[in-house]
Amino acid sequence: MRTRTLLLLAIACGVIILVAGGIQLVRLTDQQQTSVQLQTDEQGQAGDVVVTLRAVAEATTPSGQRTVVSVDIGGVDDVSGLDGFTLVGVGEVARVDIAESTCAAIAEVEQRCDLAFDTSTFPSGARQLILRRAETQLRWVLPTA
Repeated sequence: MRTRTLLLLAIACGVIILVAGGIQLVRLTDQQQTSVQLQTDEQGQAGDVVVTLRAVAEATTPSGQRTVVSVDIGGVDDVSGLDGFTLVGVGEVARVDIAESTCAAIAEVEQRCDLAFDTSTFPSGARQLILRRAETQLRWVLPTA
């Protein structure tokens, strides 16, 4: 192949890459992922679920240290909806312990749930409760004990 042909092919490939990149940028700007920070007794909505943080308590059980978070939650029937909750501490992450919680799922009718998290390995200090659902993340900064 001649040099001129190779240069034209390289320019054509570059233009194709630029067009594809521009299309991807337009697609990404249409996606909205929001993160909302809430306070105690402030209602938040993540997708089809409405959540209000009511109280936070620390408890010592035979199986270890627990943080129990009381929330009012409802909006949709979802048996695995509580999987979106995590408790984050300094260098640690805990998932909901369904066996120790008062709810096993999210129901359409709003209900009070006490969600238990194993915090035996957590250092003392700042903690955050996070709910990720749909394209929304709700975050509560919990009071330090």
